[in-house]
Amino acid sequence: MNHLKNNVLYEKDIQTLAMDFLTVAQKAAIASYPWIGKGNKIEADGAGTEAMRNQMNLIDMSGLIVIGEGEMDEAPMLYIGEELGTKNGPQVDIAVDPVEGTTMMSKGQDNALTVIAVSTKGSLLHAPDMYMHKIAVGPKAKGSIDIDATLTENMKSVAKALRKDVRELTVMIQDRPRHDHLIKQVLDAGARVKLFADGDVTGAIATAIEEIDVDILVGMGGAPEGVIAATALKCMGGDFQAKLAPQEPEEFDRCIKMGISDPEKALTIDEIVKSEDCFFVATGITDGMLMRGIRKRNDGLILSHSFVAVGGNSKHYQFVEAFH
Repeated sequence: MNHLKNNVLYEKDIQTLAMDFLTVAQKAAIASYPWIGKGNKIEADGAGTEAMRNQMNLIDMSGLIVIGEGEMDEAPMLYIGEELGTKNGPQVDIAVDPVEGTTMMSKGQDNALTVIAVSTKGSLLHAPDMYMHKIAVGPKAKGSIDIDATLTENMKSVAKALRKDVRELTVMIQDRPRHDHLIKQVLDAGARVKLFADGDVTGAIATAIEEIDVDILVGMGGAPEGVIAATALKCMGGDFQAKLAPQEPEEFDRCIKMGISDPEKALTIDEIVKSEDCFFVATGITDGMLMRGIRKRNDGLILSHSFVAVGGNSKHYQFVEAFH
């Protein structure tokens, strides 16, 4: 594998690493699978985390966890600042969520998945574990969103970019009381709302896939998930804006400590993911909008369904079905 030159990954490196990380996501999802519907999200997350870490340590890279399972004192593995890989190969930032949707998975519900975002060293926003305001769109609406504008204004701008009537838009919003004002704006405009329970990474990616009828994702959700979603959309040519939402003085201070001088600044996709040389990998654990969940076949084989989006010069995405 080539090494970094001026902190830029070669195209070959990106492709090779993406396939290495596809294996990581598959192993984590398969390790979590036995815990579906067992009501124990801690064990489910632990199984996925351990499998993910073990596989990442086999990869020829110098990887740094920038978004993971928490700080060193609260997470035994995949903690923020943990170094992974053989130390031979590219230097990269890694953002992970071994089980996005642990609660849904523990209840046997849909939309639980393993997600990983990787980019060149020093290029991913070190987002603290707090809320973040987000708005996401696909490639055709790139450049038409403004996190500081109202949703109504954004809908008009996106509709114009997509050459649609506002009433034809579908806006995906997490079903929470804090989003009632957003839901009202969508309905008042005569557009469609698509509510979801948990896990907004899938919703953000859906805006960039033509076959899925989602035009905008908007709302307040986890900041770490925001960085992961932004990486996926960057690889797909979509757009994403965000603004951290500290809820108390301690969270504000934590942003400052993590190097974010203005915690309430509007962030563009290029400020969240500073490099084009990035990729995103996900594997379904339970069935979801994007992927099917892990299946155990009668012949003993396990079937996985994954999604890989690669940036760089050859932006593309693919779905991968594999037998294990």
